[in-house]
Amino acid sequence: MDHISPVLWQFLVKWMTNFALFPPEASKIAPQMDALYFFMVLVSLVGLTLVALLITVFCILYSKERHPVAEQIEGSTLLEATWTIIPLGLFLVMFVWGALLYFRIYTPPANAMNIYVVGKQWMWKAEHPGGQHEINALHIPTGKPIQLTLISQDVFHSFSIPAFRVKREAIPGRYTSVWFEATTPGTYHLFCTQYCGTNHSAMIGEITVLTPDDYKKWLAESTSGMSLAQNGERLFASLSCNACHNAKPDARGPSLANVYGAKLALSNGGTAIADDAYLRESILNPSQHITQGYAPIMPTYQGQISEDGVIALVEYIKNLDSNYRIEQTLNTTDLLPEGDGKNSPAASRSVEQPAGQNAAPKGTVKQ
Repeated sequence: MDHISPVLWQFLVKWMTNFALFPPEASKIAPQMDALYFFMVLVSLVGLTLVALLITVFCILYSKERHPVAEQIEGSTLLEATWTIIPLGLFLVMFVWGALLYFRIYTPPANAMNIYVVGKQWMWKAEHPGGQHEINALHIPTGKPIQLTLISQDVFHSFSIPAFRVKREAIPGRYTSVWFEATTPGTYHLFCTQYCGTNHSAMIGEITVLTPDDYKKWLAESTSGMSLAQNGERLFASLSCNACHNAKPDARGPSLANVYGAKLALSNGGTAIADDAYLRESILNPSQHITQGYAPIMPTYQGQISEDGVIALVEYIKNLDSNYRIEQTLNTTDLLPEGDGKNSPAASRSVEQPAGQNAAPKGTVKQ
């Protein structure tokens, strides 16, 4: 490139790197999304070229100079069927192709690692199952399906990672999810693509993709010392949830052991699957889901628990495979030790206010 000045060459290199029309393909779904996109662009260009060519030819062939007296031209059924059936077939191909990709993107595999993401004006907060917290950043490994469970704390947001070709809305009061599998280590851009207020343009971040070994090191270095389930256990005890949900014969609330994923009978005669959305709704609006055989006496915790706290409670309930831990937390706010629950907690240990209660918002986030 001796004929190009060094300054111009550096400008071209940086422009092509930082202002490329297409971000890199860094996930398994990205090549498939690009294939559909380029197919649609190709069909559009061919259609545009054909229409422009026909307009030009007709302008020449049927100009006033060539045909000073207008003539009636009869229609052709074959021609009309051709220009109707061919575009219809192309549109159906795009529809089916796009639908298959859509259902694949929004249907996470069973072995996906779940990470919670809370959107708020104007930041993204990621909650890892192991207790790692990140602000406007997300660390993930390659070769592992990652499911993001999203929710907004205030207004509509949209979580977008162009390099992975995924985008999903974060909606107030409702969980949404999207998944991907990163393929290339590196750092990629994160955007909010839904106008959400004054500082919408500043609601950006970085996705750091690590090799599996580097990701394990990052997890070990970034842990807060408590998993989401442990934080949820502390909150469960401090709110005295165990006073009713304790599996005793005279308990005023249903047992929560192994409730996650179960099909529950409701007092109105219907049924419901106890998934993440159901558990969240039961915490914040319990009157909507009354389990059969129990009275509607549970108070609402709307406004008393932040979205982070609800996430921790949901994770705790999801991991309850017996009532032993609930029984051990009766009348105490001590954190139970991890393990199989065979060791009793230290009775004299002092405990901080559980994460997630609005009365004491967290001030420091470890990344």
